[in-house]
Amino acid sequence: MQHSDALARLWPASAIRARAGDLELRWIDDELLLQLAELAGRGIHSPDAMPFEHPWTRGTADEVARSVLTYQWNQRGNVSPEAFVLEFAVLHEGVPVGLQGLTAKDWSVLRRVNSGSWLGLEHQGRGIGTRMRALALHLAFEGFGAVEATSGAFADNAPSNAVSRRLGYEPDGAFMVAREGVAVPHNRYVMSRERWESQRPAHAALLGSPVELTGVEAIRTPIGA
Repeated sequence: MQHSDALARLWPASAIRARAGDLELRWIDDELLLQLAELAGRGIHSPDAMPFEHPWTRGTADEVARSVLTYQWNQRGNVSPEAFVLEFAVLHEGVPVGLQGLTAKDWSVLRRVNSGSWLGLEHQGRGIGTRMRALALHLAFEGFGAVEATSGAFADNAPSNAVSRRLGYEPDGAFMVAREGVAVPHNRYVMSRERWESQRPAHAALLGSPVELTGVEAIRTPIGA
């Protein structure tokens, strides 16, 4: 038995893949994690911006990279019917370009996922951010059986807000969040399963290729799907 097969048997989350043509979401092993950490260290946003509630992107390249490593190592074990954190490397044409996460609380009751992501600065402005979110929504609804997906962004994060609007999320209000010592409005968005079904043709056009899901059946038992 190969190492990857043994790992998938013991930890099914490691086998999850979602692919649409040249775009793929893949569970983050240590080799991919190091590449993602170094990518983040090279920059995710301009120095005068902060798209995250916790400013983990402040610091030297090594400090930012180390933040990615420690956070991901801490999250790997969080997979259960009560809550899960599933983080995926985003690969475009086989190259790691960013990270897409799906998290859930009270999953067995609510069947709701929340998405979070980042994209390396050098890969932005090419439509990848919209496509990787569309792929994540397919994984959540079709793969995991979610009934609702949420997302959010600071009001001054124009690209992230634009992705949610383009994919057909519905606005769900706003609230104030403390960011680097300042209260900043944070927009909420929601996508029901029915809404997602109505948006599937548009998402398929964005992805440009049929979606292939692998490793999903095995994860359904650990998360109670």
